[in-house]
Amino acid sequence: MPRKDQAVEEQALLGAGLFRFLKDLKAHNDREWFAENKARFETERDALLGLIGAFGGPLSAISRHFVADPRPSGGSLFRIYRDTRFAKDKSPYKTHFAAHFPHRGGDAGGVHGPGFYLHLEPGGGLWHPEPGPLFKVRQAIVAKPAAWRSRARP
Repeated sequence: MPRKDQAVEEQALLGAGLFRFLKDLKAHNDREWFAENKARFETERDALLGLIGAFGGPLSAISRHFVADPRPSGGSLFRIYRDTRFAKDKSPYKTHFAAHFPHRGGDAGGVHGPGFYLHLEPGGGLWHPEPGPLFKVRQAIVAKPAAWRSRARP
């Protein structure tokens, strides 16, 4: 189990710069802008790789069969480049960072097999919330609809 101060150090691996970079990338999703901002990308990617490496210990406490691989290529981090071959949207870059912590088994299925998924993107939200939290969100929306509309995506 990590020390309390170690958890604080690990949380500091990611900062507002990561989300600022992703917001800027969304606004300027082209190769020229990305080339000019490659150093920013590498800084944020390296911070995320540090976080992935830090996941190793806590993840092994859940099960020794899950992998947190901090390699920049072929590891847990998904690449930033989109496959646009068959897409109508030809934007070359993903506007989020994502990582997969797969099951170690040889026939586990890679990214399509069991594992944990981390998705980092500006904004917020819940993905398939349980009934209790979903009810609380709905209550908050009904109680303050104007506040909800001002924060909802267009």
